[in-house]
Amino acid sequence: MPLLAQPALARGSLARLTQPVLRRGGIELRPWLASDARGVADAYSEPSIQRWHARSMGLDEAHAWIDSWPRRWVDESGASWAVVDAGGLLGQVSIRRLDLQEGLAEVSYWVVPAARGRRVAGRALSALTEWSFTELGVHRIELAHSTLNPASCRVAVHAGYAFEGVKRSEALHADGWHDMHLHARLAGDP
Repeated sequence: MPLLAQPALARGSLARLTQPVLRRGGIELRPWLASDARGVADAYSEPSIQRWHARSMGLDEAHAWIDSWPRRWVDESGASWAVVDAGGLLGQVSIRRLDLQEGLAEVSYWVVPAARGRRVAGRALSALTEWSFTELGVHRIELAHSTLNPASCRVAVHAGYAFEGVKRSEALHADGWHDMHLHARLAGDP
């Protein structure tokens, strides 16, 4: 059935781009390297990352996860960056879902315990948000986090993501169903 509205983003909007390296406030967002696999596996062995992202990951799975991102870029289904500084891996920030028709991206992030309390997630999210609006051309970016995760809520608010509501019993975690806060930014937001 034909759509009456043209897609907000044309097919190829992401795939035509080379994944950039983004810098903000002393951190760098760069494409994943095979050598990051140990750091990813270690991050996913950390209890709070497991709790909020509802997964664990061994070394082989970390390699497969890293290998999946270039394909997702080409397929225009998502994109992920390693967040690093001179000391190594600090975390990750991702476009976990991209809808070209609606010009909509959904983002996620995590930070390793040693880097917490330094606003790493907020700086990474702000850098990705700016790039997504100015270079990719999305119209809206959403993020959702468990209502039991106030740290993630603070990251969203500090990065300018307005709280829009609660998605009741929306995500299945190891300890059961969680209500999720929905935050969003529009391309025209200050």
